Amino acid sequence: MEFQYVLGSVLALLLWFVFLYSVFEKKDSRRGSQEAAESTNTTTNTAAINGECGSKNSEDDVDVIIVGAGVAGAALAHTLGKDGRRVRVIERDLTEQDRIVGELLQPGGYLKLIELGLEDCVEKIDAQRVFGYALFKDGKNTRLSYPLENFHSDVSGRSFHNGRFIQRMREKAASLPNVRLEQGTVTSLLEEEGTVKGVQYKTKTGEELTAYAPLTIVCDGCFSNLRRSLCNPKVDVPSCFVGLLLENCQLPYVDHGHVILADPSPILFYKISSTEIRCLVDVPGQKVPSISNGEMANYLKTVVAPQVPPEVYDGFIAAIDSGNIRTMPNRSMPAAPHPTPGALLMGDAFNMRHPLTGGGMTVALSDIVVLRDLLRPLTDLNDAPSLCDYLESFYTLRKPVASTINTLAGALYKVFCASPDQARKEMREACFDYLSLGGVFSMGPVSLLSGLNPRPLSLVCHFFAVAIFGVGRLLFPFPSPKRMWIGFRLITSASGIIFPIIKAEGVRQMFFPATVPAYYRAPRSKQGGEIRNGEIFKQAMPPLL
Repeated sequence: MEFQYVLGSVLALLLWFVFLYSVFEKKDSRRGSQEAAESTNTTTNTAAINGECGSKNSEDDVDVIIVGAGVAGAALAHTLGKDGRRVRVIERDLTEQDRIVGELLQPGGYLKLIELGLEDCVEKIDAQRVFGYALFKDGKNTRLSYPLENFHSDVSGRSFHNGRFIQRMREKAASLPNVRLEQGTVTSLLEEEGTVKGVQYKTKTGEELTAYAPLTIVCDGCFSNLRRSLCNPKVDVPSCFVGLLLENCQLPYVDHGHVILADPSPILFYKISSTEIRCLVDVPGQKVPSISNGEMANYLKTVVAPQVPPEVYDGFIAAIDSGNIRTMPNRSMPAAPHPTPGALLMGDAFNMRHPLTGGGMTVALSDIVVLRDLLRPLTDLNDAPSLCDYLESFYTLRKPVASTINTLAGALYKVFCASPDQARKEMREACFDYLSLGGVFSMGPVSLLSGLNPRPLSLVCHFFAVAIFGVGRLLFPFPSPKRMWIGFRLITSASGIIFPIIKAEGVRQMFFPATVPAYYRAPRSKQGGEIRNGEIFKQAMPPLL
């Protein structure tokens, strides 16, 4: 039987390559003219800036203003402050927040936390170690462990109360003498001749103030009111999370996150303290049953509860009866920046993906590492040409890691959702069985999910390997016309899931970042050459394609 599956998979692979070739032929021809037009606009924006992108001379001079002190803002403030930058952080609310998302940090994100010197922020908050996932479907289950054999014993995922984690990072950032945190609401960016000079904000007493700096970094979260002037936001809300907090119960697999492939969409369970389990129920669409009139409680008890593992059933019902039911829209937004001198977007204000895979904090921390390494050679952020070039190179350098995690989140969510379509049903079943095979079949996808191996090509290979595995099961033992048709639709359905996400992320930046001129940009000296290893190279920057 295994030989038959393999033979069927080979036949399906040939069909897929024919289809894939035709798709990319069309895409390449379309992107050429589009990228040329975008290049012209970008070059115009950069060339229009002459002089200094800087702050007004005053006693409160700072190098960087950071809008928002969430995960991205607080981590960035500490990172830049540790590098000697004078940082001013303006946050709407500095009290500890109680959120139902941002509670799971993947191992790849923890490695970035170590790289930034912030690993102690998961200490003293009752954070729980996470070593993998358990997947449940139709009474079957399988355990998927993170491939951590080659890492230090401390490396693993971490789950925690989001508010506690952020407060720890804020405290660490504020402990630096050159970092200043203040409470206020930024209402607008201050621009002069196309260059962002600073921000206008209201203090908690209602006083209107302005602040100036050579670089303003906007990290004001998923509900950002500033992103429209810095990017082209295309926000999609595919579903909402309904959050519950379970107490006094145990998950089937200790130290693992749990994903139930339920109908109509997935359910998540993971510990966020030694006594509490977070449950997130995904509800497709932008409207959820009403909590106030009891519709939500009835939906959770009649539709969701019968599908949860028996070990947590009583705790699930008790959490519903407690009345502490909360909801949160799941937003997705590809990064589509307008390169703007003097300003940069980061975190959820810039780029969002479905939170099913818990990759948001990993992307944010990875972005901070990229930005830190870019800015280190710049001793003076008032040097407009170097600063503007760097703001563009950041968007290219972050792409391979960020796009892999974003694409995986979007694709996995669509595969894990139930569907009446027979091809989608087969894809969902194939995904579960493929991961259950273990070995390289589970290690590869879990390496992507954990952020330990965020490689775009690996993601595409494994995604279509799942599809081809599903087709192979259909073609044997009897490759009837109906089964062949379902198999063809399975491949086209898989392509219809992943290719639009890749297109939104940018094929060239995701798979071929080295072909983008900004990838090679280095800081320029005041003499006009590039600085590399302390030497000045008189070399013109290549034009954007």
